Amino acid sequence: MEEEGYYEEGYDQEEYYPSSRPKLGNNLAIWGNSRTMNLNHLVLTNVQNSPYYKVRLFQLKTYHEVVDEIYYKVDHLEPWERGTRKTAGQTGMCGGVRGVGAGGVVSTSFCILYKLFTLKLTRKQLNGLLNHSDSPFIRGLGVMYVRYTQAPQDLWSWFEDFLDDEEKIDPKAGGGCNMTIGTMVKTVLTKLEWFSTLFPRIPVPIQKEIEQNLQNYEASRGGAAAEAVPCEEEASGGYGRHEVEERKVESRERSLHRRSESRSSRRPRSRSPREKSKSRERSSHRRSRHRSRSPRDKHRRRSRDRSSKRSPKKRSRSRDRHRHKRSHRHQRSSSRERREHRRHKSRSRDRSHRSR
Repeated sequence: MEEEGYYEEGYDQEEYYPSSRPKLGNNLAIWGNSRTMNLNHLVLTNVQNSPYYKVRLFQLKTYHEVVDEIYYKVDHLEPWERGTRKTAGQTGMCGGVRGVGAGGVVSTSFCILYKLFTLKLTRKQLNGLLNHSDSPFIRGLGVMYVRYTQAPQDLWSWFEDFLDDEEKIDPKAGGGCNMTIGTMVKTVLTKLEWFSTLFPRIPVPIQKEIEQNLQNYEASRGGAAAEAVPCEEEASGGYGRHEVEERKVESRERSLHRRSESRSSRRPRSRSPREKSKSRERSSHRRSRHRSRSPRDKHRRRSRDRSSKRSPKKRSRSRDRHRHKRSHRHQRSSSRERREHRRHKSRSRDRSHRSR
């Protein structure tokens, strides 16, 4: 009876022993475009046409086989292999990070990332990638998979536990951009650019909420929230430090060359008093000539200009024919006159000879 009265008052076992977190299902929904994985169109096209993706990765059918492939093959997390993407000389939308103009050889890491997308990872498998202990690139691809496929409002819950992760990773092709997993997570949360491609956009209210959470997190640890820029190449839109310096030198040389050309084309500012007086006399003479014209002459000139603008002169075929006939007649008449003149001379000579 006591037990019946206990349950009649509205208490049950679930409310009396509440759980700390709600239990999440193992299936993962894909946020955004379920066909392209929210990848850049140029990167996706190169991945799907890549022989490595169509031949080698097509043979891998399980999650564990793909993880082993990451361990043996992946050595950076850029979308293009080193030295295959040429963006020099491109401006506007064709240059920088947007990936619109010239492509290159797509990297192994992005081919495997798209292969993981085709396997439709579960929540348990994705957590296995994020917490893998064999290679930091396995964890890095897990971070990128979350950023590309999960909803923006869920990103903080995915990455909150990895903000202080001190494991080293170098995502740049060829090396030279060392960072920790925690720095990579902060970069992925706060930056839209990733080397020479873009992550999916995060709505502004959610982005502000993420930045506020980062500030609160840093304040709870006793430090200021620093802006996460892992290396100079990412901040400069996908170019290395030496390339950026070379571009700056080239732009300075071009600007100096243009200034020198413009100065040489201009007339010298300092002129003698004699030249100044001559220029004044010329300008005054022109004004006087213009003013001395009669109204009739001005009217004629205006009418001629208007007629030439409205109806440009076109030579008709009939006029050309008449001119040709006239010239031909003139030639005939001149030839006849010559003949008659010669005949007259010859007759006069004969007469003179006969008289003798």
